Amino acid sequence: MKRRVLAAVAITMTLGLTATACGDDDKKDDSGLGEGKVDGKGKTLTVWIMQGTNPDPKPFFKEAAAAFEKKTGAKIHVEYQEWATAQKKFTTAIAAGEDQVPDVAEVGTTWVPQFAKTEALVDVTDQVKKSGLNDDLVEGLKDAGTLDGKQYGMPWYAGVRSIVYRKDIFEKHNLKAPTNWKELQETAKTLKKEEPGLIPFPVAGGAEMFATPFIWGAGGDLAKEEGGKWKSTINSPEAIKGIEYYTGLATKDKVSPAKVNTWTEKEVGDAWGKGQIAMAIGGNWTPKAIVEANPKLKGKLGAVPIPGETGGMSKSFLGGSYLSAFDTKNKALSWEFVKMLTTGEFAAKWAKQTNYFPGQNSELKKIEAQKDPLVEPFAKQMIEAGATVPKTKSYGEIQASQVIPRMVQSILTGKAGVKEAADKAAKDMDEIFAKEK
Repeated sequence: MKRRVLAAVAITMTLGLTATACGDDDKKDDSGLGEGKVDGKGKTLTVWIMQGTNPDPKPFFKEAAAAFEKKTGAKIHVEYQEWATAQKKFTTAIAAGEDQVPDVAEVGTTWVPQFAKTEALVDVTDQVKKSGLNDDLVEGLKDAGTLDGKQYGMPWYAGVRSIVYRKDIFEKHNLKAPTNWKELQETAKTLKKEEPGLIPFPVAGGAEMFATPFIWGAGGDLAKEEGGKWKSTINSPEAIKGIEYYTGLATKDKVSPAKVNTWTEKEVGDAWGKGQIAMAIGGNWTPKAIVEANPKLKGKLGAVPIPGETGGMSKSFLGGSYLSAFDTKNKALSWEFVKMLTTGEFAAKWAKQTNYFPGQNSELKKIEAQKDPLVEPFAKQMIEAGATVPKTKSYGEIQASQVIPRMVQSILTGKAGVKEAADKAAKDMDEIFAKEK
């Protein structure tokens, strides 16, 4: 317990994640995560779920709880949590011990390694393999929840970014969706000339995940782990090449106006809703949100994976949530609930209701096979070119410190050259990595 408390206290309280709850009164130990039917009669699992993914999650969980009780005899008690305050509740509960953590919780993919290090999460590696699920998990999501070869939960849902564009505008000027960086650049320049009232391609300085595809696409990376320690590689020649291309769209090609220099992803979304954008990086949830904000754009949007430098695809951040079992007296029962929600019928229902993607290749391929032009490109991006940020608790602090956005903004505003800005970002990242024990 001492190690868990110390680890929980050490977690930086920077991003929202999971929550507090009451413990299970039933202390009978079913900690063996064996195969076969688990008897849950008389037990209740406490489950923490984040607010906001599903507009109305209660009917879904009512149905899931009924199915789980029929299967195991156990009841489900769901507590909904706010992302903004959940991190503090989570770390407090972990520090307090087994009676305060949930049996099952939704955990953001970038945070699974952090909480796994506290020994609060259950290693389900063997159970995933025994259930025949191992080879069906989306690789990028599986990797995000795996630490030192151990998997701490199941991918539940995820999102990925590709490129969204105005299909009607492209058709008007006989333009095709870009398939490499040169085409992206030339298309944006044509849009600038032919559609002066639209932003051709926003280089949003406050949107970290708009910049990273070009770092990865050039063969670079954000950081590397060597000998158990992390070191930034954002100033490597490959990473600098990607940063230079992305920022150059604004500084050299002028396809992104100065007002966009500090925009976040939300502000790009707001501009889409106002009909101000011709083409931009966006998530698989973006087309639906755009049309809801601006019904006039219904049927006028297209999507395509973020192109690679010379073809193919650049990698794009694959984020979302895991469902993880906590180290309580109900581990085996918790695993059964995790498995039920993240596979088959309930995984498909949750994905449909939330407009996010499930974490299994088999379910993703079903979605891809529907040939929805506003879904298929994102599914392809997710399956073939999803990427994760460094799996270390320090990266949460790096994101909270806005290291990459500050780097991009300094280049866009002319305060620093690309190499100078990348060197500064690498220095800032390494200082944060150095604090990690």
